[in-house]
Parts: sequence; structure tokens; C-alpha cells
Amino acid sequence: MIIGAVTGNVVSAFIVIATAATLFAHGIRVEEAAEAAMAFAPVAGEFARALFAGGLLGASLLAASVLPLATAYAITEAFGWERELDRTWGEAPMFYGIFFALIAMSVLVVLIPGMPLFAFMWLSQVANSVLLPVILVIMLRLANDRGIMGEHCNRRVGNALVVALTALVTGAVAVALVTL
Repeated sequence: MIIGAVTGNVVSAFIVIATAATLFAHGIRVEEAAEAAMAFAPVAGEFARALFAGGLLGASLLAASVLPLATAYAITEAFGWERELDRTWGEAPMFYGIFFALIAMSVLVVLIPGMPLFAFMWLSQVANSVLLPVILVIMLRLANDRGIMGEHCNRRVGNALVVALTALVTGAVAVALVTL
């Protein structure tokens, strides 16, 4: 699991870096998904649109399944409600209700005519980056709470890494917000 998480994050980082370097080098500002696809035409040629569409489809299918499920797990766990996929609707009604409600809301938002989906996606990532330092601080506090973590409480090296990461992320968010 750790190898998968590290590999996934390293690949994601390289995708972001390569994309930024490619777009910035050509002075391309992307406002729509079609513009992003066309920005890769010098690299991918005539297959740029198909490659980008495949990537978007894969990311969308992954997000459509993982995000509502993770959110349903988080909410039901926070309230102590039953939460397992191998339970029936009758055994875990809140879990399945939240899961399907999130999917239904997502479908409705996507189907709104004229909805600027690219801007919507961008704003969600801005909110994610602004909230990340706050979440890191909360997680650090939880990881250091002996009443919750017991013998698995964070050690000094772990705390130092999280504090450094939080400072780095906070700095990056501050720079991004100032340069907007």
C-alpha cells in the first residue's frame, strides 16, 4: 500500500510538473479542457485530443467512484453509523444513502447546461489547497494525542516531517493566492 501511494504521488507530481513546463514554455493559458488537449498537440500530435480524453475519462471514472465512497465512509465513521460495502441497504442505510446522494448530486451538477466544469474543477482544487494546511494541523494534533493513538502516537521525526510539509504547503498556498 505504501509503495502504491508513493508511486502514485510521484507519477502525479511528474504529470503536474511536465504539464506546467509544457504549457508555460509555450505561453499557453488553459481555460477549457479542449485548450489543454490542444496544448499537447506538439508532443502527442494528432492523438492529443484522444489521449487527453482518455486521461480525463480515466480520472473521472476513478473520482466518480472513489470520492463519494470515501466521503460516505468518512461521514458515517464520524457519526458512528454502520459503514461497509458488504452490508445490505437495510444494515447500513446512512452509508448507502450518503453514497448514492453524492453520486446523484454530482450527476445533476454535471448535467446543468452551460455549467463551466473546468472552472468548477479548478475552484475545487483551490479549496482543496487552501484547506490542506488546516487538515494537516488537525491530523498532527490527532497523531500526537495519546488518548486516541496510544502506543502509535507520533514520534519527533514524524512531527518534524509533518511540520516541515505543513510549512511548505502553507507557503505554496500563500504564494499561489498572492500571485492570483
